[in-house]
Amino acid sequence: MSTLHTLRTHKPSIRGLVYASDAMAQVAQRIVRFADSDTTVLIHGETGTGKEVCAQAVHHLSRRVNRPWVALNCGAIPGELIEDELFGHVRGAYTTAVGARAGLVREAEGGTLFLDDVDCLPLAAQAKLLRFLQEREYRPVGSNQLQHADVRVIAASNRDLHALAERGVFRQDLFYRLSVLRLMLPPLRQRQQDIVLLARHFLQRFADELARPVADFIPAAMDRLLAHAWPGNVRELRHAIERAVFVSQGPQLCADELEFDHDTASITVPTDAESFQRAKARVVSDFERHYIERLLAVSRGNIAQAARSAKKNRRAFFELMRKHGIDADRFRAMTA
Repeated sequence: MSTLHTLRTHKPSIRGLVYASDAMAQVAQRIVRFADSDTTVLIHGETGTGKEVCAQAVHHLSRRVNRPWVALNCGAIPGELIEDELFGHVRGAYTTAVGARAGLVREAEGGTLFLDDVDCLPLAAQAKLLRFLQEREYRPVGSNQLQHADVRVIAASNRDLHALAERGVFRQDLFYRLSVLRLMLPPLRQRQQDIVLLARHFLQRFADELARPVADFIPAAMDRLLAHAWPGNVRELRHAIERAVFVSQGPQLCADELEFDHDTASITVPTDAESFQRAKARVVSDFERHYIERLLAVSRGNIAQAARSAKKNRRAFFELMRKHGIDADRFRAMTA
């Protein structure tokens, strides 16, 4: 059985995760496997790729599902308050500490603690977190007594923690302790079929929420969605669809009703070290693949219709599909 067929027939249905691509099928399979363990997980992906959604999926599929889910955005807390936020404090720990505070680790007892933007932790807090991960023990601020907690930690970052560790900005020992299990989330621009599925998912959701009659996209609107590079990934797509549904006037969403935060180009600029010939071949190959996937997405896997749109005969279009390893069944499955 081919790897593609295996992925297509084993795509777990996970709460909050909407996908059709093989890349995200691999992510979903890892989520299911990771849920069986209490080992720390490091999730890496660009802004808006769904890191917290994936972390929640690990929690909801684990034995800890009936215990607390506690999330902290490390970048939203001043550095001097991180230790208190995580581990709490005892009464009198500092001038304004008129009472004791448990901290998020205690609140997450038996459950999962999600640390988003973990790269924002100051080095002192990183040392305390490392000790907790290694020993499952910690001291609240101002206390001399050790406390223990049964908490699974899942961390996330949109930065390269290994590179930060090499530069001394992030502790290497903490990086290795956090990244025992790793989940890499591909950017949306690399998942054309997911753009279609997510766009229709958000369209239906916001049409219901906003009581709008819009039920689908005209082909030009979908084509515009597929041509956009989505630097903000799924979050940007969700916001774009919500805005468009709000201003929509008819049963189909039009291209001019779509407004993006940034006008982006999807073609990567070649590096200086890359020869002209190789760069040209790569750009042409990328264009062919994305163009074919876009037409198949709009036609919902109908090869004859996609070939007509490309003004190519069906055999030539199919040869291009075979050249780039594109399976029309992926796009047909999105309509099921």
